[in-house]
Amino acid sequence: MESTACFRRYTGGFLSSVWLILLLAIFLQNCGTGLSDSSYLIGLGSYDITGPAADVNMMGYANMEQTASGVHFRLKARAFIVAEPESEGNRVVFVNLDACMGSQLVTIKVLERLKSRYGGLYNDKNVAISGIHTHAGPGGYLQYVVYIVTSLGFVRQSFDVVVDGIEKSIIQAHENLRPGKLFVNKGDLLDAGVNRSPSAYLNNPASERIQYKYNVDKEMTLLKFVDDEWGPVGSFNWFATHGTSMSRTNSLISGDNKGAAARFMEDWAEQEGFPKVIEKIQADAFEPRREKDQLPRRVSSIIPKPHEDFDSLIKLASSFGASGGRRLTSSSSVVQQIRSSQQNKPKFVSAFCQSNCGDVSPNVLGAFCIDTGRPCDFNHSTCNGKNELCYGRGPGYPDEFESTRIIGDRQFNKAVDLFNTATEQVEGKIDYRHTYLDFSQLEVTLPSKQVVKTCPAAMGFAFAAGTTDGPGAFDFQQGDEKGNPFWRLVRNLLKKPGKEQIACQQPKPILLDTGEMTEPYAWAPSILPIQILRIGQVVILCVPGEFTTMAGRRLRNAVKTVLTSSSSGEFNDNVHVVIAGLSNTYSQYVTTFEEYQIQRYEGASTLYGPHTHSAYIQEFKKLASALAGQHSVPSGPQVPDLLDKQIGLLPPVIMDATPFGVKFGDVGADVPENSTFKRGGVVNATFWSACPRNDLFTEGTFSLVEIFKKSNKKWLPAYDDDDFCLRFKWSRPRQLSSYSHATIEWRIPEDAPSGVYRLRHFGASKSLFGSISHFTGTSRAFVVL
Repeated sequence: MESTACFRRYTGGFLSSVWLILLLAIFLQNCGTGLSDSSYLIGLGSYDITGPAADVNMMGYANMEQTASGVHFRLKARAFIVAEPESEGNRVVFVNLDACMGSQLVTIKVLERLKSRYGGLYNDKNVAISGIHTHAGPGGYLQYVVYIVTSLGFVRQSFDVVVDGIEKSIIQAHENLRPGKLFVNKGDLLDAGVNRSPSAYLNNPASERIQYKYNVDKEMTLLKFVDDEWGPVGSFNWFATHGTSMSRTNSLISGDNKGAAARFMEDWAEQEGFPKVIEKIQADAFEPRREKDQLPRRVSSIIPKPHEDFDSLIKLASSFGASGGRRLTSSSSVVQQIRSSQQNKPKFVSAFCQSNCGDVSPNVLGAFCIDTGRPCDFNHSTCNGKNELCYGRGPGYPDEFESTRIIGDRQFNKAVDLFNTATEQVEGKIDYRHTYLDFSQLEVTLPSKQVVKTCPAAMGFAFAAGTTDGPGAFDFQQGDEKGNPFWRLVRNLLKKPGKEQIACQQPKPILLDTGEMTEPYAWAPSILPIQILRIGQVVILCVPGEFTTMAGRRLRNAVKTVLTSSSSGEFNDNVHVVIAGLSNTYSQYVTTFEEYQIQRYEGASTLYGPHTHSAYIQEFKKLASALAGQHSVPSGPQVPDLLDKQIGLLPPVIMDATPFGVKFGDVGADVPENSTFKRGGVVNATFWSACPRNDLFTEGTFSLVEIFKKSNKKWLPAYDDDDFCLRFKWSRPRQLSSYSHATIEWRIPEDAPSGVYRLRHFGASKSLFGSISHFTGTSRAFVVL
């Protein structure tokens, strides 16, 4: 009896211990990211950088007629900081901009502000600022002449909002630094990019091309940020496709496909409840998003449940007429009511960063002639010899907004999949290397041991031909290796290139000798930054331009070879090397030597001659060797600060006015009386307005959709400028007129609940004496069934 009882006590205690261990193991599996030791300190932040939504030429297509006149959705600066937990440990900062590219002048001024605030903690060595390459953002924020000609020179308002937004996003990330972990994942996204210059790609050696399945990079690499207390707080990914889903005729400010993808993923994260206390995370929260799911909505939590009594809705709506314009005491903060309030926890930040996109187009259906509908000429991308007729088609053709949504949604879906399945933890040192190089006269030793040099910057004739994403004008063609006498004569009026420069740039026929043009100040950069950021086994190569697919592959492979063959043993074959394009400054394109010979648009835009790419590989190998061997590198020549030399010719807003008896904010064209709309329909109203340059409404909104909550008889904000479904369009009845109109256009989402809605406009008017007054107005109410 006693032995049996003893056995029972023993086995009972043993089984209890087993159950305790099993329960503890399950708990640790679900919550382990919050209980185990932290790998790093992580912090994320984001801030509005939407520039002037009127009169300013957009950066990217160099189309003088493409000036901003409204907002598709707002632009953001998104930043992450990763720091070693030791007080003296290294840290890196990466900022992703919903802007066309990084700017040397922006970088200089951001670093000055960071130095003033944090001392030497953040500097040019450990801070990288990269652009997504949207072609639908205001220009005028770069410092070299050739990049601000179409914007009528420097636009201080464009510049200031970008600098301010970057600084504030970094401040947020710094103040949010908390113990956490990073995970890395990668996978192929097959239907978001095609090669727009395949004839140039085919000039690369067949033995090299056969190593790759596709003629563009299909791989997306994603970093997942997990806070020890709050769980997932963000993700940054790198994938190569151009920001040209929106065409050269679009005039609404937009983050294009990558900005849209970021918006979708941040909406998705809020819908999922991220960030949230780690103990509350359930396994089913990480299930992959189903294809049939609708795009998430950021504001779903404040929308009341659908009404069922449609007759009462129609009667209720008829009782609300247009409000008429009224003055506001200050810029309204009403938008804050619909932005997530996360005062006691980090906010989820998701960035879709650019990579080696030089020859990658999101117009995946191919390039066709708009006159015949037939495919364009393969070698020159022309139609009957004219480049103006050859356009790429996006998946939503002919609707560029739909193409933007589709390509953004494809990137978003892939990012969610990689986010949910990321298991490889990032571990290891934080480190960085950075230097400035004069690319106008860099000696390069080729693999054959031949020593060559780069050239002062110059752009070829094919540059003016544009691409299938945005064709040029006149009689220029891609693939032009000769040029023509007329345009040479025009060129010579500006600057005739010398024999040495012509020989150096061969076979490029020089259209603009920008590197040797210095009046009224430098037309193109000569001193460029190159940079490597290391976060454990993730290595980010920050390049100041647009590398083509094969140029990027060669650079990544060269750096990986140096790292993995180093005697330090710091890296193995599992190192993840990614390219962050358009970083810190902008110097146009980088092709391989072989692609340069073809002189498509990308080759003609490779500024520093045929050996530009070899120079990058040589110098990045030096940085990689220094990183692996823990050696320092020289800082290089001083980069110029040309702020004091900038010239801006954009006329200021003189004044705004309305006709006699009309107030700012009054409705000019209202929603039809007693109207009802179905989901998928379009509602719009036009208001008497003022120039959006008077107030950018940073972190605010020009347009709002409100829903009436019957229980407390209040209008609640539902959708604003930051929503993909709402468009703000601004116009003048005549050029130079002081009158203007704002049209708010709402495409009703399929998941919008039934109810009573109205449209609201916010604006700011300028008097003849320069004072700014804010105003608002609403449309009459309508019903969504």
